[in-house]
Amino acid sequence: MTHFEGKIALVTGASSGMGAATAHLLHAGGAQVFTAQRSEAGYHDVKADFLNPDAPEQVITHIQKHAGTLDILINNAGIMREGTVEESSLEDWHAQLQMNLTAPFLLTRYAMPLLRARKGAIVNVGSIEGLGNNPRHPAYGASKAGLHGLTRAVAVDHGPDSVRCNAVAPGWIDTPLNEDFIESFPDPAAFRAKIGGIHPVRRTGTPEEVAELICWLASDAASFVTGQVWTVDGGRMAQLSLP
Repeated sequence: MTHFEGKIALVTGASSGMGAATAHLLHAGGAQVFTAQRSEAGYHDVKADFLNPDAPEQVITHIQKHAGTLDILINNAGIMREGTVEESSLEDWHAQLQMNLTAPFLLTRYAMPLLRARKGAIVNVGSIEGLGNNPRHPAYGASKAGLHGLTRAVAVDHGPDSVRCNAVAPGWIDTPLNEDFIESFPDPAAFRAKIGGIHPVRRTGTPEEVAELICWLASDAASFVTGQVWTVDGGRMAQLSLP
């Protein structure tokens, strides 16, 4: 287990899935964990709706008031709405860009003085859809590609401040959202087998597997790692489709 004694961490979107698994590992490693989302996650919860552009500043202000500092920022909160560019409304577009890209930008902006003082680390949760795209996800793919680009920019600009910034790009992970999607099919078991079969490891991933990578990137063990997007997808993006 990676050790985080004496560290203050913020995880957004930690009520379930990868965020919950990450918060659990950070807490188990000794960190004082703050979480920010609309519902409770069971740690030092800060209620926040990141569709509100004022929420990031309010969250960082809360942490500064109650903890005085911040060592680790995990930008995990995100949303996805389906629809082609013709089907998607401007509201859908703005909502996904706000939640998936603008909120991490603002959280990073307001947290930077605290992170600089502690030589901290940022991990952004991107997606393999920032590298390729599934059908009917134009805004989601664009937002995650933008988040990957933001990751590199922050790493370059703030490396001299000893602040590291990396991203993970998960593939199909067994989150509650994905499980609900599978259960919506007439034969969930058949779809689950099919989706597992597109991965060389012949299964989908767990939130805990992604959380392990996030926590390593946030830890001192990764002190020379920055500006990278780490794909965690069971080999899916490495495998060419059959002719």
